Amino acid sequence: MDETTSRLIEAARAVCGEFGLGKDFSAASVGAALLTAAGHVYTGICIDLACGLGFCAEVAAMAEMLKHRETQIVAIVAVSEDRILPPCGRCRETMVQIDPRNCDCRVILGEGHAVPLSELVPCHWLTAWDDEA
Repeated sequence: MDETTSRLIEAARAVCGEFGLGKDFSAASVGAALLTAAGHVYTGICIDLACGLGFCAEVAAMAEMLKHRETQIVAIVAVSEDRILPPCGRCRETMVQIDPRNCDCRVILGEGHAVPLSELVPCHWLTAWDDEA
């Protein structure tokens, strides 16, 4: 496992650790960490609420990144207490819409396995015709 992967997994695990919110809701069952092109690491936690009001840990990490006026992600990982998780479709779409260059970001799917985001969102509607221009 390379140093960047280890660093991001460690950062995501550091913020992961579920705790209760109000009646039957929780936060931090998933933690995420991302590395930007500027070399900064941002983390986030999920918030699990009713009626679709919560959000994923990856989105929280991207919000932290955006607060610092950065948009380009080099690598990203999400973890639960016992495993590494792939980003959901909403998170994949958010990464591309924030910055189409994020199609090249490395999505960590396991301690020894990562793929470019473009493999998880093939023929994305924002980038599918870039090659034809």
